[in-house]
Amino acid sequence: MNTERDLAPLAPGVVRALTDKLYEKRKVAALEIEKLVREFVAQNNTSQIKHVIQILSQEFALSQHPHSRKGGLIGLAACSIALGKDSGLYLKELIEPVLTCFNDADSRLRYYACEALYNIVKVARGSVLPHFNVLFDGLSKLAADPDPNVKSGSELLDRLLKDIVTESNQFDLVGFIPLLRERIYSNNQYARQFIISWILVLESVPDINLLDYLPEILDGLFQILGDNSKEIRKMCEVALGEFLKEIKKNPSSVKFAEMANILVIHCQAADDLIQLTAMCWMREFIQLAGRVMLPYSSGILTAVLPCLSYDDRKKNIKEVANVCNQSLMKLVIPEDDEMDEAKQSIDIPKEPPPEESLSKPEAASSGSLDASGDSSNSSVFTVTSCERIQVTLNLDGIVQVLDCHLHDTSIGMMTRIAVLKWLYHLYIKTPRKMFRHTDSLFPILLRTLSDESDEVILKDLELLAEIASSPAGQTEEGHGPSDGSDVRPGPAELHVPARAGQLSSSSMKGLECSPSTPTMNSYFYKFMINLLKRFSSERKLLETRGAFIIRQLCLLLNAENIFHSMADILLREEDLKFASTMVHTLNTILLTSSELFQLRNQLKDLKTPESRNLFCCLYRSWCHNPVTTVSLCFLTQNYKHAYDLIQKFGDLEVTVDFLTEVDKLVQLIECPIFTYLRLQLLDVKNNPYLIKALYGLLMLLPQSSAFQLLSHRLQCVPNPELMQTTDNTKPSASFKRTAASNIDYTELLQHFEKVQNKHLEARHQRAGRAEQLDRRVVL
Repeated sequence: MNTERDLAPLAPGVVRALTDKLYEKRKVAALEIEKLVREFVAQNNTSQIKHVIQILSQEFALSQHPHSRKGGLIGLAACSIALGKDSGLYLKELIEPVLTCFNDADSRLRYYACEALYNIVKVARGSVLPHFNVLFDGLSKLAADPDPNVKSGSELLDRLLKDIVTESNQFDLVGFIPLLRERIYSNNQYARQFIISWILVLESVPDINLLDYLPEILDGLFQILGDNSKEIRKMCEVALGEFLKEIKKNPSSVKFAEMANILVIHCQAADDLIQLTAMCWMREFIQLAGRVMLPYSSGILTAVLPCLSYDDRKKNIKEVANVCNQSLMKLVIPEDDEMDEAKQSIDIPKEPPPEESLSKPEAASSGSLDASGDSSNSSVFTVTSCERIQVTLNLDGIVQVLDCHLHDTSIGMMTRIAVLKWLYHLYIKTPRKMFRHTDSLFPILLRTLSDESDEVILKDLELLAEIASSPAGQTEEGHGPSDGSDVRPGPAELHVPARAGQLSSSSMKGLECSPSTPTMNSYFYKFMINLLKRFSSERKLLETRGAFIIRQLCLLLNAENIFHSMADILLREEDLKFASTMVHTLNTILLTSSELFQLRNQLKDLKTPESRNLFCCLYRSWCHNPVTTVSLCFLTQNYKHAYDLIQKFGDLEVTVDFLTEVDKLVQLIECPIFTYLRLQLLDVKNNPYLIKALYGLLMLLPQSSAFQLLSHRLQCVPNPELMQTTDNTKPSASFKRTAASNIDYTELLQHFEKVQNKHLEARHQRAGRAEQLDRRVVL
């Protein structure tokens, strides 16, 4: 301790009492100091006042002796009380030593420091606001103090300070925000509770607009929302709810773009409450800010899409995510397809500097997806001018996210459906830009046809049909499908004809000459080639979903186009076994599916050049399967040619599979589709070859149930003499049609024989290879 002379004007008795271990003696000394300082105030002796405060600070409050520190604290409080309204002139000198004692190891000293500061603040009131940050900093530490008495004292001081801030209109929010942004990342529960309580107070003060600084604290709020304490989570929920109410009331002043990435991150949180809250905020942002959120679409989709497959345990999150997804989809408009780079450079605001709203903990997060360099990151939504805001649609980023989700086999069915809906929507709204991505998307869209869900396959087919029929898909320089870009060659690859370019124009002219046939783009033929390639390499897909896929395509696209193009491709297929299987599948669909009713009617009469062109195209490919070729002739009422074909069957290798197909054809003849054929059996005179053809089938069959069925049918054929009518002048309709068809049936028959010879040779080769393999096994 210094000499008594050094501590003047404090009397020696006051000095001794200040350092006493008894609180009562220190309190008596404090009353003497208060009396002394009042005299100096009355004399306006500022130098002596400063000297007393300095002595109490340096020699007592900051002393190494604990009792001296206690005396210094009560002495400083006494000085403040004596100064009254003038205490504001000395606040820095009064506050700093007290705050230093907040860090004392002795809990009693920390409590006395709280008490002293309470008295100082109570006297100074609004004058303490310039020192608010240091007071807040000290209080935030005491809020987590392990001693209950210290915590109780800090709470009293905290309430007093909140009252002062609420009453005042001079609070320095700008200077406070950096400190709040730093402290909001505390992991201590009490410190978090302290922070949230202050945010709620500041939000409730009308003169304080905390909403302007929300981007700087929003991430911290969401982290506090994940606290283990239910009370803290509830407080944070209330705070976020108040902010969201304010956002809805004043959307014109909200910095939506600066908070978009923060929400994207927390929409992917593992904590259900954080995820649901962030998703609700995202929903409001999309609906309030509109196209301002478009640059963040890729990040939003990354967060939202997985939620669409949640089960009932997370039903609330799933429902909000679905609204977000639908609302975001509506923001994409046709004008996004028209904005070229030049237009964007003129209309779009210059890209702002990188955001600094996220704190270090958030910046370190790996879940952030930004706007990928898109402009308007700092655009603030305004109700009056939102329609004029120019926003760049980050289509590349969106497509990348959608593509990644399609490749992820672990995602749920609803997510896959949503991805396909998004791609379909983008092809509708921005086809020109989307076709730049078609070559990269095509393989995964084809693989999706193997999905276990029928609904996913339906959406995939809708998307593929849109790609194949969109006018934007016409081959243009830099946009259309490039040669060889469809799929990488595989072991079961379909061999595209060498004259593929000619096929898409001349060989498919039958597709284009029909007025009812919609124009297909350059991707249509590519789609057909790759679809057949898919069936060839994945026979299980053909067996389980082949008919379903082709029938749906006939609804989505033009059935004539589908059959014409597939027949054209199969005509040149080198895997003859697959070609036969595929033709059989197509024929079954043609003869039995309700979707093909119109096409069957078109083929039944062969009245137009287009229908005859289609018949010839189908016939050439149908020759891969003899029985289907006959059924096609029955369908088109080419009974003589059917009879000629059956006559050739004697030269073919009759196998069990062959007889099974004949059996199925007999069953088909009894179906409603061939009602007209059975009725034509009444006209024996004009349909002799129909009866001969049916007898030919009967002779091919062993005496099975199918033999009995056809035999009974033929027994019903009436005696031609009994069926004669008086009107013999009118020629048969079938004769008129045949005469007008102008089809070279001789050439078709030769083609049939040629194809069957190829199949016979291929079977012999397969049998030879199998025999060689058996010999190797034996050896």
